[in-house]
Amino acid sequence: MSGTQTDALALLERLGKPEALSPSGPAAEADWRINAHIHLPPNFSAFNTVQQAVGLAAAEGLVALGTSNYYDYRVYHSFASLARQRGIFPLFGIEIIAMIDELRRQEVKLNDPGNPGKVYICGKGITRFDPLSERAASLLETIRRNDSKRMVAMTEAMRRVLAERGFQAPLDEAAVVDRIVQRHGCERDSVYLQERHLAQAFQEVIFEKTSPENRLEMVSHLLGATTKAKDAADAVTVQNELRSHLMKAGRPAFVEETFVSFEHARDLVLALGGIPSYPVLADGASPIGAFETPVNDFVTRLKQMNFHATEFIPTRNTPAVLAEYVPALREAGLIVTAGTEHNTLDLIPLRPACAGGEAVPGEVEAIFREGACVVAAHQYLHAHGRPGYVDEQGALTGDVEARIAELARIGEAVIHTWREQGDGN
Repeated sequence: MSGTQTDALALLERLGKPEALSPSGPAAEADWRINAHIHLPPNFSAFNTVQQAVGLAAAEGLVALGTSNYYDYRVYHSFASLARQRGIFPLFGIEIIAMIDELRRQEVKLNDPGNPGKVYICGKGITRFDPLSERAASLLETIRRNDSKRMVAMTEAMRRVLAERGFQAPLDEAAVVDRIVQRHGCERDSVYLQERHLAQAFQEVIFEKTSPENRLEMVSHLLGATTKAKDAADAVTVQNELRSHLMKAGRPAFVEETFVSFEHARDLVLALGGIPSYPVLADGASPIGAFETPVNDFVTRLKQMNFHATEFIPTRNTPAVLAEYVPALREAGLIVTAGTEHNTLDLIPLRPACAGGEAVPGEVEAIFREGACVVAAHQYLHAHGRPGYVDEQGALTGDVEARIAELARIGEAVIHTWREQGDGN
């Protein structure tokens, strides 16, 4: 092994074998704050550096922090090392976008409220990300190639649309990547562009080439609609408007996405040694999508798709909906985790909270904590060559509740031992 996996997973190996772990106490466990899903640069992120993300997590008292980056994972090495220094357990993850053609034809919406059949899939606790197996490399390269072609075409489309409206933006894909490398100090070949990257780059060029006095007028002209920016420095609003008015489906710079299948995405998660997890939108859409309601039918659908894990971004959800969905999913034998994404420039708190900043209900937070401990155990056991939460085919073996309880206990001890051995206590 080399690079990321050698360094990142070697830290887990140093914790010793399961029987040597330090047990955690219930008082400490009950107060644990965990975020299982953020994006780190060079993904589009609220954070400028990995160090910033880990430092903020330490300041908020998090004991574990999980990544869910798109399509390149070398940043996980520095993430693991910095997390180790602060006594924060690193959870390694991935996020993939796929399409289920049958559900698209049926116009069934899953966890993307605007696109029938489109589905976001997470991989929790990935452990085989460097070196990649031949299978994982092949699966990942298809996704990278499809995404890169689309971003090249969309950059060209944005430049053309703005030029037609009287604004010359000297940007191509390489220039957008240049800006990301300069901003985050990352390697060029670790950058895989997202729509948000393009919107940010074009917003920056617009701001660079206009004076504050006439900027909002120019922005409105380019959008073909009056901007809602608060003032001439409101970059975030302008970025969002460039996406919604120019880059989304039906808009002049839209480029059709080329999706991989659900099976392709799930196979990649398993090839990376992870746990396939369904990110639940619930009342993050209004009304709740047909696939996700009622909750009992939703559970049945998830099991038919061989999901044994789910995840929430609680800032989308009310406490009442979380209190309905999360216990139901857990009672059905699925683990549940939670995170904040931090995939916009809004630097919100890292401890997950509900919509409007309301606290996550205590029972729900305990289930989230248990799920993260299972993911931690899965990573740790794989680092020691032992079976994790799911097998190579993504299946559970034995009694589900007994296995979850066992891995939750191991995960608690792993996190506790990691914190004892780190510098962050």
